[in-house]
Amino acid sequence: MVNAPVSTSGDAPLEERIAERAHELGFAACGFASAEEDPVRARRLEEWLGEGHHATMEWMETRFHHRRSPQGLWPQAKSVIALGMSYAPANDPFALEHVRDHARISVYAQGKDYHDVVKKRLKALARWLVAEEEGAEVKVFVDTAPVMEKPLGEAAGIGWQGKHTNLVSREHGSWLFLGAIYTTLDLAPADPHRDQCGSCRACLDVCPTDAFPAPYRLDARRCISYLTIEHKGPVPEDLREGLGNRIYGCDDCLAVCPWNKFASQARAMKEFLPRPELVAPRLAELLGLDDAGFRALFSGSPIKRIGRDRFVRNCLYAAGNSGEAALSGPCKALQDDPDPVVAEAARWALGKLRQAP
Repeated sequence: MVNAPVSTSGDAPLEERIAERAHELGFAACGFASAEEDPVRARRLEEWLGEGHHATMEWMETRFHHRRSPQGLWPQAKSVIALGMSYAPANDPFALEHVRDHARISVYAQGKDYHDVVKKRLKALARWLVAEEEGAEVKVFVDTAPVMEKPLGEAAGIGWQGKHTNLVSREHGSWLFLGAIYTTLDLAPADPHRDQCGSCRACLDVCPTDAFPAPYRLDARRCISYLTIEHKGPVPEDLREGLGNRIYGCDDCLAVCPWNKFASQARAMKEFLPRPELVAPRLAELLGLDDAGFRALFSGSPIKRIGRDRFVRNCLYAAGNSGEAALSGPCKALQDDPDPVVAEAARWALGKLRQAP
């Protein structure tokens, strides 16, 4: 990873000038890697897919040939600029763990949609680079293309993939949004970051649904982030209790990482500051959302993309886990919801609330 100085001259190496400009645009981390295929990285992805750990995320498999290496997606690419933007939280992600009539929303989704924020700055950096280096070609990516941002971030030296499979940074802990710029420029690659997890198992042991069959292995079929965001049907009944009051994503494996003690909320982009209404929302109010109300509440939020039905389904599971009899009314109102998954979740929640002491 290149640590940008306060200022560089036009005679400084291009990598240093890129890092400086990246920091000016709000990126907390910047590193460089080769665009060539890494056989070890490609094999690990193939094994993960072969074990079915990608669940219903078929795009992971259908575009494997693009995902296995940057040059698989763009043969002309020579280098990757890996970038990280901090979203270190202002509040304790565990603060609502036992406040069961309130919902928990993942830290990253409490502010503006990171896709928009990160991509805007990636494009600005790419435009600057093209202006600096005549003939340079670039492509920018943030989480919506077949790009392996986390392994590339490790290869570029900005962090390492921890036992929870997410990127961990010595300076920013687990709180980095990742983006990448592929380029035809031949940039000097950094040394891959060394694994710093040691014997720590905090992220593995905290998972409420046992989504880690082994260190550095994630089974998405049991992951709360997958279940509440990507999974479209009913959540398997044996996993619903583990959701607790999490209705969009999960921060547990990130939040317990001891490297977070070095993360500073002051480094986070102001766009990622939490919206007050999303810090501790009441389940009773969320259960009453119709489609128009859902769209209005989550305008400009990544939550909007899962739609009202999936969101209310998640809220019903949280209501069922709450033990709060006062939530029976909102759940009853959804028993005959037009969406069959929502209706089934409402009946399940009512059954759980009736059994509550």
